[in-house]
Amino acid sequence: MNSISKEVIFQLVLHIVLFLFFSFDKNQPEIPAFNIFAFLNYALGALLINYILLPRFFYTKKYLLFFILVMLVIAVIIMVEELVLERIFYPFSRGQHFPGIVYSLLDVMPVILILAGFKFAWDASKKQLEVEELRTSVVQSELLFLKSQINPHFLFNNLNNLYSYAIEQSPKTPSIILELSSVLRYMLYDCKENYVGLQKEIAHLKNFTKLNEMQIEERGKVSFSMHGNTTEYVIAPLILSVFIENAFKHSTASQSDNIFIDINIDINENGMLNFECRNSFLSLANTENLSSGIGLKNVKKRLELLYSNAHDLHIQNEQDVYYVHLKLQLTRAKL
Repeated sequence: MNSISKEVIFQLVLHIVLFLFFSFDKNQPEIPAFNIFAFLNYALGALLINYILLPRFFYTKKYLLFFILVMLVIAVIIMVEELVLERIFYPFSRGQHFPGIVYSLLDVMPVILILAGFKFAWDASKKQLEVEELRTSVVQSELLFLKSQINPHFLFNNLNNLYSYAIEQSPKTPSIILELSSVLRYMLYDCKENYVGLQKEIAHLKNFTKLNEMQIEERGKVSFSMHGNTTEYVIAPLILSVFIENAFKHSTASQSDNIFIDINIDINENGMLNFECRNSFLSLANTENLSSGIGLKNVKKRLELLYSNAHDLHIQNEQDVYYVHLKLQLTRAKL
């Protein structure tokens, strides 16, 4: 059912209910014909206000013209009731005299205000829904843009590594291609949604770590530990991998040996994910732009969009160790 059909049904129900209240009289079981035509007179006036004057004048901020035209419509409603309907149905009583403008307004305005007020409220709620949909669309577009920046960033780095191994005709080249294929498949096909299964994301992180570990070879040590239940939760993809990628990139850029990278992920029984990543880092090396890379900026923005009140990110660099600690409140997967 589209919005127009919903509005038509809403207006019909509103008019029926209001007509019953307008016409109900416990001392008169039958509804007088005058009440029917009088209410139709009010309803036609409200229809003119709601679907012509409101959209053409009030919503376009022509307020003075709107109120003048509304007063004219109400004046016509009163004239039709007093000069036509009452003289037809009550020619020898009410039709003989005009009760006055105040009495007529008190008779007409409640019905007009209710009908016009509900129409205004309906339009306002519809506009609010459109604003929310637009806001959601903007957020989705921004997230897609951020993820589109992350994927090429990763791909370029690893293609350079693969090129180096191919030049050296290293026997590890086939395994690097397989690992890279697995990681890219996850990025291209499994990360289209805002959230993925945590189990898939952890498997991707293990493959991602294994792929990058080939850069270090005998120059250091890489450890990856995982504790907790991964089957019940979902997580925004490609967030944790940015921190792991930074750890490898800046450890290998700043030192040639004694490299260490320690990655630990723990999920407690309340769905709180604790991610810790420590890596060796020589601050004297030419790596001043560590904390201002495009990947780190993007991941901070995505955390604000997807986990605005459900994350705590702490990054520090001291004593030649770069440390990232991210606490993330996970969402349970829908069954």
